[in-house]
Amino acid sequence: MDLLEGALYDDDEELQWYTPRDPYTIGERINGFDQYTEQKFYVRYRMRKRTAMYVLSKIKDKIKSPTNRNHAIEPEIKLLLTLRFYAGGVMISDAGDLVGVGKSAACNIIRDVSHELAMLAPEFIQMPSSNETVNAARENFYRRARFPRVIGAIDCTHVRIQSPGGNYPEVFRNRKGYFSLNVQTISSADLKVLDIVARYPGSVHDQTVFNNSDVKMKLEQGQFGRDSIVVADAGYANTKYIATPLRNPNTDVQRLYNESIIRTRNPVERQYGVLKRRFPVLALGMRMKLKKIQSVIVACAVLHNICIDFDGDEEPPHDPEVLGVAFDDNDNDIEPENEDDARTARDQLLADYFPGLL
Repeated sequence: MDLLEGALYDDDEELQWYTPRDPYTIGERINGFDQYTEQKFYVRYRMRKRTAMYVLSKIKDKIKSPTNRNHAIEPEIKLLLTLRFYAGGVMISDAGDLVGVGKSAACNIIRDVSHELAMLAPEFIQMPSSNETVNAARENFYRRARFPRVIGAIDCTHVRIQSPGGNYPEVFRNRKGYFSLNVQTISSADLKVLDIVARYPGSVHDQTVFNNSDVKMKLEQGQFGRDSIVVADAGYANTKYIATPLRNPNTDVQRLYNESIIRTRNPVERQYGVLKRRFPVLALGMRMKLKKIQSVIVACAVLHNICIDFDGDEEPPHDPEVLGVAFDDNDNDIEPENEDDARTARDQLLADYFPGLL
């Protein structure tokens, strides 16, 4: 064998080694809409075919290639590749192999499709604002545990990421010891995402995320109803618009209040379990740049809401490969001080409402 095979000389006759490029090939494009039955499609992509077709109709014009030259990848394949990445938590190259697309193309497709899905957030992720939607939200929560005035339940969860590098990677290491983004959502009674904030490192406290969010300002201004409140755990301050549990309930009224608020805020905890079971990539971790990860998180929230609209209460399939993953590991139990000395929502409810239930 010639030892210099695979080497080149430049003008100065310095030996340079190179790796020959792989030959250009076109893989077999697998279209899951045609390849799989309804049930197999649901297991692999975490949504029904009609739901996926609706999602495709919303972004098809944005993700289609400008030309059909050079075996351009169809929008259907692009969407299914991205859904497979979300649903399997697999490496990007593996997701590409499943539909017959190379790694480089798969990376670009997931980036572009995730961006377009995330851009749908204003349409599908909305807090109740009109009188009709506010009243409907209150009624839905009231039916759970007879807790009044509630339009949403707020909490945070960690989404695993690889070390982002740079000068300050340790700010992304959470108290559990791994790198993450601390993602805040507000849940409806039927587990839909009403608001999402996905830009803070894992070491940031839940209250800090909330203090710097637009939804706090809107609550302060009464944009969701004059006396509407959001229920939270003890990681949030107890204010006029945030109601939290009592640490040490002593009376029957206080114990009734705690039992009711715990049941009322349960949807946000269930929401994280359903969301991460529907799209395990949020639980297993992502090896992507931060901006791409943020797009994926918001895109999954958009798809989650669309799935609820189309499929109702149908739970996503259980995947044995992701069993045991901590879907909601943000059990912060440090209660900040009240933000002001005014009468809080909790004070009002304990004085005016819950005594009448005994």
